[in-house]
Amino acid sequence: MPNKPEPPLAPLLRKMEYWNTFSQADREALLALPHSLKTIEAGGMIVRDGEKATHSCLLRSGYVYRQKIVADGARQIVALQMSGDMVDLQNSLLGVADHSVQALTRAEVAYIPREAVQEIALKRPAIGMAMWYDTLVDGSIFREWIANVGRRDSRTRLAHLLCEFALRLEAAGLGRHNAWELPMTQEQLADATGLTPVHVNRTLKALEKDGLIARSKRSVTVENWKALAKAGDFNSSYLHMPEGTLSLVQ
Repeated sequence: MPNKPEPPLAPLLRKMEYWNTFSQADREALLALPHSLKTIEAGGMIVRDGEKATHSCLLRSGYVYRQKIVADGARQIVALQMSGDMVDLQNSLLGVADHSVQALTRAEVAYIPREAVQEIALKRPAIGMAMWYDTLVDGSIFREWIANVGRRDSRTRLAHLLCEFALRLEAAGLGRHNAWELPMTQEQLADATGLTPVHVNRTLKALEKDGLIARSKRSVTVENWKALAKAGDFNSSYLHMPEGTLSLVQ
């Protein structure tokens, strides 16, 4: 018999169980949340800055990024999100979106009404605690990104971003920390690190020349993890990943 397809909100359950232990009733309640599914093509908007928040969005597959646009039209990418992430869980409480979320690749999303998120968090404390933890980890990652853009040089910024992406990818079960597809263009990498695309290109070539990484189109192989982590001033503690989620021992 063919395998039974997993419930649409299964990625959310897996992610929330990173942070807390659920009863069977908790699991069933989370999977039964009302939702609507939608496929967003690369470049499509999922959340727009300034819009009234009516839903929180689960990313079921693909990659998206959070961004802020400043007065002169320049973009700053402030976070990357991957399958299983609630890309705007804060919208379950905040009334208006304070940043935009855009699809980096083709993405499948589940929109969950904010009232349903609030209700399950209040009625089921284990789920509410997991959601709280998830938003706190988001805040921790934001703080690291601020330090990365504000105080590290170009080589360190890019090496740090590559290390973070690699470990989060492996923790989410989407790949291995030492070999993966980077879904970002050099322009997008520039907007995430506060550099120019030309500077990003030069820096990636330097990391490759020094034997830290190897590239083929968008495929990245980490040739020397310890050296890449050192170059990126990278310590994974800010990701707060549960023990046992990574094969890599730092």
